Amino acid sequence: MDAVLFDMFGVIARDQSEEGRTALERAVGAPPKEFWAAYWHPRQAYDRGDTDGAGYWRRVGERLGTEFDERLVRRLIALDLESWRRVDEEMVDYVSSLSGQGVRLGLLSNIPFELADYFGEHHRRVLDLFPVLGLSCRINRAKPEPAAFAWALERLGVPAGRVLFVDDRRSNVDAATALGLQGHRFTSLDALRERVAGH
Repeated sequence: MDAVLFDMFGVIARDQSEEGRTALERAVGAPPKEFWAAYWHPRQAYDRGDTDGAGYWRRVGERLGTEFDERLVRRLIALDLESWRRVDEEMVDYVSSLSGQGVRLGLLSNIPFELADYFGEHHRRVLDLFPVLGLSCRINRAKPEPAAFAWALERLGVPAGRVLFVDDRRSNVDAATALGLQGHRFTSLDALRERVAGH
């Protein structure tokens, strides 16, 4: 293993908070099951940079059979950012230690423009750990699309079989291993340490 390619949310940054999810549900006022189906349906396009926050929330509203006014859209964008904004400091320290050991690092994150801008402003030190920084909205490719992994591999300059891809979503890990990368589904820092130490 010559390089580690990390996912962001659910690995280095914390997954969407329960408080944040509840706040979004309340702001929209739709039944939770219907809301989350509508929330995730256009998310890939949002992450890929095909639309901005206003366009994304318009599409969510359409899926719910309603129309959000501009004020509600601004509120939903802010609440969405709030729900994803936390980082895991222990993971940040671990990634920093890998960098110090000379491991080549990359980040491949499904992230929309507004959230990418937030991290660039408030968590720049996290993003700066990665010489290869693949933010989906800025590279116009999103996992699990093969083109997203191809983009990262080209810039890492390391053969796929020598790259360990770390993600909390099985579908993304499976997509990476199908392309020849090594894969690790993230469940805990301890388990990741063991995996990396075994190479």
